[in-house]
This record gives sequence, structure tokens and C-alpha cells, in this order.
Amino acid sequence: MKSIIKEINIRSIIAVVIIGLTLSVSSCKKFTDLVPNNSFAEETAFTTADRVAQAVNGVYSAAQAGAYTDGTNRGYPFGAANTEQQDARGEDVIAVPSFYLITYETTNATNSPNGTAMWETLYALINRANVVIEGVQGALAKGVISADLAKQYEGEARFLRALAHHELLIHYARPYGHTSDATHPGVPYRTTPVNTPERVAQNISQGRNTVKECYDKIIEDLTYSENSLPPTYSSANLKITHATRGAAIALKTRVYLHMNNWAKVIEEGNKIVPLTAPFKSSIGSYELAGSPDAPFAQNYGTNESVFSIENNTNRNSGTNGSISTMYSKTPGRGLIAISPIVWNAAFWKPNDLRRSLLAASDGRAYFSNKYRDPATFTDANPIIRYSEVLLNLAEALARTNSLDLRALALLNAVRNRAVTTVADQYTIANFITTNSLIQAILDERRIEFLAEGHRWGDIHRLATDPVFATGGIPAKVSFANTTFASWNSSTPYAGARSVAAIPYADYRFVWPIPLSETTNNPTLKAQQNPTW
Repeated sequence: MKSIIKEINIRSIIAVVIIGLTLSVSSCKKFTDLVPNNSFAEETAFTTADRVAQAVNGVYSAAQAGAYTDGTNRGYPFGAANTEQQDARGEDVIAVPSFYLITYETTNATNSPNGTAMWETLYALINRANVVIEGVQGALAKGVISADLAKQYEGEARFLRALAHHELLIHYARPYGHTSDATHPGVPYRTTPVNTPERVAQNISQGRNTVKECYDKIIEDLTYSENSLPPTYSSANLKITHATRGAAIALKTRVYLHMNNWAKVIEEGNKIVPLTAPFKSSIGSYELAGSPDAPFAQNYGTNESVFSIENNTNRNSGTNGSISTMYSKTPGRGLIAISPIVWNAAFWKPNDLRRSLLAASDGRAYFSNKYRDPATFTDANPIIRYSEVLLNLAEALARTNSLDLRALALLNAVRNRAVTTVADQYTIANFITTNSLIQAILDERRIEFLAEGHRWGDIHRLATDPVFATGGIPAKVSFANTTFASWNSSTPYAGARSVAAIPYADYRFVWPIPLSETTNNPTLKAQQNPTW
């Protein structure tokens, strides 16, 4: 994937302007060269059909690889960093050395590199998408591409724009349910490309939209994408790594779940999930793989993958950020271990195949085995799998109807491919109340998406839930306070949780808007998250 947009060094125009407001600042980065030798400038990027296609690929490139604050690539925002940072914010993994401790222990500051890099690269991605949307519209007006192709390309860019804004919301804003009408501060929802000095001036003082406004715009973008994207692509790789109609619908089920809009989750889920098993989708042919191992053993090759971010030998997060080196112990670096909090949980059955197939021990702790290529770092980062769509829909159904049988069937479709002992499989008799079924679905998410970066999203959205509230950031286990005996699948963990819980009301529940942004944007400086 090549980045093909002309560099405009805004820092030479306005001192130290943040990446989020610039088209690119490649002169300051060691990894992402936005004007490679075989590329071309923005004014010519949309003059031929081939160049327009490469411009769209550049948006995926910006999603896969952005620079860390030291200029090196660590997979910000979606190459790997979103998964690693979200997991480290929760309690189901352990930060082994100091590498992730700022995130794990919530000792952030306004200039912390993790929060700064996430903000800056997400807005760089958003800006790239906005440049391409405008360029595609111009190419259509000039007859360079067809109307159908223009809609598809804009749909791809808007899908990534929506994904990026949602990632920003779960890190830098309170959840949708924080206020009754979601009118509390969200993030700036940016839809205008910043690619000239004049547009920098227009955007330098943009403030925060409300959370409701942000979610409404996300849904608007995803609805456009749904109506504009193809159900699949002829290339097996592209159907997973490029946005499709099904991916837009799947992401809407996640977004509506965060909005607590169960009816809309069901409406969207029903578009791609049949009413009865085996739940093979008529859009995109999505279906659960027969084994919980298959989506990872065949990283780019199963119909369970709805949308993933590609990493390859030439373009990846490297030793310091690759998803495989972070989670894999041998031969990876093993910087993120599975926590005994979830490993020992009573709801995770000892003979669950996800223990033997998707985890491995080095004799000191247990580590995820989902990512298998710590040598050349080619593992795709799974952003949305079909199992998530099924569990999103199951939760919405369970929250809407008393002991919903379809919700149970969807839960079992995901669970029973790993829990093969019949005595351990759920029937409706296992659930006395609707809430017990909902809790089982929430527990299943912690197992199924372990080491996939979903735990923080659930902690965030459930923080204000009247029944299933997480209460804030849960207490966590320190690696130094564990021995190998701490991991015991038959006995709930009762050891020390020396990383203290942080109540939801605490200012540290959300990250601060980075100093690099507030230094240059007086409006956002005045709208900083309280106490930061």
C-alpha cells in the first residue's frame, strides 16, 4: 500500500502544528514516507483512474501505519496499537515489563506518547480520508472515474473515518450513557481536508462535538458506506482488508451497542445474520469457522474475518510494535501476558479449546497464541470478526426479550465450537433470569476477544450500565506479584490486585487531549477533559 498524497509541511507555516491538523509531516518521521519516489503529488493524484485507486489505498496505509512520537512505526493507529493499548487498559491482560505500564496503570500525562500517538495518527488517518473523499468527488466531476466507483471509494474512506472517530471517542470521551441525551463533550468530528495553509487556519480552532453529534455522524458515514460498498471483492485478500457492505453493517452493530440502542443493533444485525443456525450470512458469506483457532491459523483466509488491517513483510509495526511480538512469548517478546483474572475465571471452562489452541505457556505465565508470525510480522489485525456480530446481536436480543432463545443460540454458536463437553454447554435451563443470560454473553466476550483489543471498549460502554456496570477501570494484577501457580483454570484467582481500581468518576477514566493539540488549538485547550 502506497501513500500518494503530497506533503504540505504545515510546521513551516505554523510552529509545531499537530499531525491531526496536517495532511502529512513526513519530514519528521522515519517510517512513513508520504511522497515515495514512485509516487506523485496531490494535484495529480486524482487525474487518472489508477492514481485515484492508489490514493484510496493510501487511506488504508494511514490506518495501518503511523508514527510513534519518536518517529518510529509502532502500528498506530490500527496496525497493532489499537489492540495493544485497548487490552492494556483492561484487566484481562498483564503488562509484563515497563513497556505498557503507563497505559496499564493509568499514569498518563498530557504528553504521554501512547495517548499522543493515538490521537495524532487517528486524526492523520481522518485527514487522509477527507483528502481522498474530496479528490474522488473531483475526479468524478471531471469524468476520470465512474459514478459507481466514486461511491465505492468514498464509502471506503468514510468507513475508515467512522472507525477512527469511534476509536477516539472510547479513549478521550465519556461513554454515550454518561448523560441522558449524550450532549457531553465528544471529540472534534472532522470532515474537511486540511491540505492548505488556509484550511489549517479554518480548522485550528475547531472544538469538540457532543458525543451524540459524533455518534450520529459515525452512523451517517457508515450508512453511506453500506449503500455504496460491494458485498465482497474478487481478491480473497481484499475482501478482508478493504471495507465492504458487510463490514459497514458489522461496525454499525458495534456502534449502536455503544449507544445502548438495542433495537438498532438488532435491525443491523438482522441484515447479515440469518434467523437460525448455522447463521451463514447472505451478505459477504460470513460464517463462523469450525474451530476457534481457524481465524488465526488462516489469518487472511476465513469467512469469519469481516474486516482486518493488513500487515506485510514490507510494511508492519516491527519488533517494537508488532501484534505478534507483543503477545507471543516464543519467539516473540511476550510483553503482554494473559491475566489470571480471566484465565482462572469460573465462567471460562477448564477444557475450553481456546485455552489449548489460542494460548501458550513459557513456564512462567500464559500468553496469547492468536498471532503466529513474530519473525516477519505479517499477522493481520482483526478489527471485526463475525463472532463479534453474533455476540453483539445476542446481547441486544437478550436485553430486549426475556430469556430470548435466539440470543442463546447465537451465544452457543460462538461458545460451543470451543466448549465441546456437552455437560458444559448452555441450555435455557442454565439461566434463571434474563440478566443471567446477558451476563453470560458479556463473559463470553472476554474469552472470545481476549488479546483482540475489545476489553476496553466494553469497560467503557458498560461503565454507566444500570445492571452490568464495570464501575470504572477494574483492579489489575501486577506481573511481579504472580508466580506460575497464579494461573490455575480450576480455581478463581484470589491473589493480590496491586494495581488499584479507578472509579468511573475519576478523571483518569478518559485520556487527556494531548498537549501537542491543546498547545495549538485554544478551543480544545479550554475544552480539555476535567482535571487534566
